[in-house]
Amino acid sequence: MYEAWKSKHGRGGRNDDCDMAPGDEEQEEEDRRLRLEVFRDNLRYIDKHNAEADAGLHTFRLGLTPFADLTLDEYRGRVLGFRARGRRSGARYGHGHGYRARPRGGDHLPDAIDWRQLGAVTEVKDQQQCGGCWAFSAVAAIEGVNAIATGNLVSLSEQEIIDCDAQDSGCDGGQMENAFRFVIGNGGIDTEADYPFIGTDGTCDASKENNEKVATIDGLVEVASNNETALQEAVAIQPVSVAIDASGRAFQHYS
Repeated sequence: MYEAWKSKHGRGGRNDDCDMAPGDEEQEEEDRRLRLEVFRDNLRYIDKHNAEADAGLHTFRLGLTPFADLTLDEYRGRVLGFRARGRRSGARYGHGHGYRARPRGGDHLPDAIDWRQLGAVTEVKDQQQCGGCWAFSAVAAIEGVNAIATGNLVSLSEQEIIDCDAQDSGCDGGQMENAFRFVIGNGGIDTEADYPFIGTDGTCDASKENNEKVATIDGLVEVASNNETALQEAVAIQPVSVAIDASGRAFQHYS
């Protein structure tokens, strides 16, 4: 099972055509043994959870995700990139605001809205083992409001923000607010096709940062914390950038 999982997720072994220095082969075998033990431990956890789910104790199931050979600490260190800070609920930044319009008091709010069905959300993107979730979250909101405003859904570049936003730390983490500020200050953001995601930190491509600006925003609004009505109002108007706590072991293996 472990070998099949490695093949599926591109976890190859050593290259037999390459010469290895003394001790390298032993170290590689030790690393493989460690990964296998972590994989087995995670598999036991997954099987136990799913048995409990079958008994009605959980509403979701787990599976062998690309993180199945990582310890929980390794998973957190490699993937989770949001850097929380103190927030001023409802604070506004920029010349405009993050919404095209705001509901007035007493306006009817929909019980549900699916911006995917309304053409304002791109296909699911994979941040791989880059802690750039903050950039992906911000870009998704910009893609959404741009699609609503123009009628044209365009996939935008997370990599540009990861590489060029000097206020954050790329794949080592950041904040969505800073990503929005970067796009505002830069006068826009490039497309995913022109500035593609590479799964790691890169060098800022200044020519694309300065010249290729397909979509932009003129400000942002922070939705009031712990206020479901405020969130409902925001989501009724556009896709909203959020951060969730994905640090639990169940989230690591959620399928």
